[in-house]
Amino acid sequence: MTRALLALVLCAPAVAHAHAGSDSFLTLGPSGGRWDIALRDLDDALGVDADGDGAIAWGEVAAREADVVAYALAHLDVAPCAVRAGAAELAAHADGGYLSLPLSLACPPGAGEVTVRYSLFFDRDPGHRGLVRADGGELAALSPAQPVRTLRFAPTSALATLAEFVGEGAHHVAGGIDHVLFLLALLLPAVLRRDARGWAPAAGLRPALANVARVVTAFTLGHSVTLSLAVLGYARMPARLVETSIAVSVAVAAVANLRRLFGDDRWVVALALGLLHGFGFSSALTELGLGGGRLAPALLGFNLGVELGQLALVSIFVPVAYLARRTVAYRRLVLVGGSAAIAVVAVIWSVERALGLTLGS
Repeated sequence: MTRALLALVLCAPAVAHAHAGSDSFLTLGPSGGRWDIALRDLDDALGVDADGDGAIAWGEVAAREADVVAYALAHLDVAPCAVRAGAAELAAHADGGYLSLPLSLACPPGAGEVTVRYSLFFDRDPGHRGLVRADGGELAALSPAQPVRTLRFAPTSALATLAEFVGEGAHHVAGGIDHVLFLLALLLPAVLRRDARGWAPAAGLRPALANVARVVTAFTLGHSVTLSLAVLGYARMPARLVETSIAVSVAVAAVANLRRLFGDDRWVVALALGLLHGFGFSSALTELGLGGGRLAPALLGFNLGVELGQLALVSIFVPVAYLARRTVAYRRLVLVGGSAAIAVVAVIWSVERALGLTLGS
């Protein structure tokens, strides 16, 4: 564990630039569809931002439209159909600007399913995914590990939707380094207790597990509430404010391990800051445009997936931390050093997200 924390400290600058997810959104029907691709990803691949000012204008996109369309279609195959793209448009998503391509499909008569082969940006970004939704509701998350999927143009069952979004929720936790570091910042002192001299090892397994359960349950309750409210349309926050606030919450949770910012009821902090993270989780669902009978099982499945992802992290971290809690290395290097490293990364994120910058690039 000490080696892992040392690696985090040394690699903090690299980790600090790995927090932004990269997805495109592809909707397909029997005769056509739509494909939204992040402008920042296209710029990384093709240099669309001609003047290098960090703001991609429509004129810059229009000047490279033929190149962009050719590049995109070269990385998409929808068998047994022929795919053509119409005039590109700009679209706004929660995480920034996107190029939106209307698609037409020439499929054989009576085709009830298609096999999608997707490889956009895979050679540049192994974390990129193509989120594909077929007319009728079937969803696929295509990645370098699974670049091919057969989708049917038929309504999907509630159980299939539930199962699909359990995987999406778990992926969102595993791929969201800011959420992972926030949870780690909360868990680092969970096997310890504060006394007059500072951090001391928890007396036994039961109080340590009770502390972990309170923190994780409070965080779960907090993000579940705002996730549900946001997806159902009852609450909204601007994307930049959400992402900046999440980064600040990671820094606050880490600094609280170094300085006594709050009382001993860390679960209250986990609950309050979990409310912010719920808005961050919600973007993965709202971008897919779910509605009707699919919304409830998708929301339930996504929540379950998030919890499974969190429990996987807890089940790996807590036993090791509990066994090491009495060592000076854990209290000095892992708790203090790890919290300091997390705080540094989170402060970099906060500045980047608030100002729209990429520090050190």
